[in-house]
Amino acid sequence: MKALLIGGTGVISKAISRKLLLEGEELWLINRGNHLEGLPEGAHLIHADINDEARVAESLGGQTFDVVADFIAFAPEQLERDHRLFAGRTKQFIYISSASAYQKPLSDFRIDEGTPLANPYWQYSRDKIRGEELLMRYYREEGFPVTIVRPSHTYCEEKVPVGIHGAKGSWQVIKRMLEGKPVILHGDGTSLWTMTWNDDFAKGFIGLMGNIHAIGEAVQITSDEVLTWNQIYRAIADALNVEFKPYYVASEFLASCSPKEWDLRGNLWGDKANTVCFDNTKLKRLVPDFKAVVRVDQGVRRSLDYVLSHPECQVPDPEFDLWCDRVIEVQEEALAKMNEALRKEK
Repeated sequence: MKALLIGGTGVISKAISRKLLLEGEELWLINRGNHLEGLPEGAHLIHADINDEARVAESLGGQTFDVVADFIAFAPEQLERDHRLFAGRTKQFIYISSASAYQKPLSDFRIDEGTPLANPYWQYSRDKIRGEELLMRYYREEGFPVTIVRPSHTYCEEKVPVGIHGAKGSWQVIKRMLEGKPVILHGDGTSLWTMTWNDDFAKGFIGLMGNIHAIGEAVQITSDEVLTWNQIYRAIADALNVEFKPYYVASEFLASCSPKEWDLRGNLWGDKANTVCFDNTKLKRLVPDFKAVVRVDQGVRRSLDYVLSHPECQVPDPEFDLWCDRVIEVQEEALAKMNEALRKEK
């Protein structure tokens, strides 16, 4: 199989790249070259910015591919560009959408590919929905061989998965745990969530590549393991060998008082604060040998082992740390005032 990935060094795509090369497939990557150290050895590199359409078209020459997958398209305009570049050049075009596109709030916590797509809280998700609609129109009207893949929360050795963090990633949450400080959890920590190790995701994704039954279909790829956020954070604390000190705050309050660049209205209120449980029946029908095998407690330990041994992953975020302290302080003050008012009423 001759596959072209647009990207190739992200959380999801690097696991797919590694596995394709291990299986002896011919792998091509379109990459700007900003992170050459992350490119897998053995891949053919087309050194170009995908947004420079003329340069990419020239670099492709007359090549055709069995599969083209775009991991970095977010807006329909980018998919229009992909259609111009690859219509007639590939037997399958895979678009990486997002499970955050599913209906919010959910009418049923059990999610399958038939769950409606609607997210009034997050522009990212609405753009993904628009991208799906555009590609399915190309499929219906001209047979453009599209497959839509919807990941949920996928993580790897460099990404410790948490629910709430600032602009610089999750390290500050880990640091708070190591310092014995409370960590903020949305709601009461009992909403359900699903996270998938990137190598497990790659198994399902590669099973869809070149799969004639996947053409014209949307398929979600997630683990079957469902945990509460309390369980997820406790797994992190246990791996760090520290006490789990949760501090619970309403999701809507957190989304309303956070800096816009963190986008907690979108990725918390419009995504992680919702209870989700994915039904992967369709994926397992299309890829019968798919099975996610890395439990969250195992994946978290792998991530922490890597992050704690790689100082470049330990990026401080004092702004987020101060925000956490302020949120806790404000809520404690409100609680004290309410209790004092109740005492006076008696």
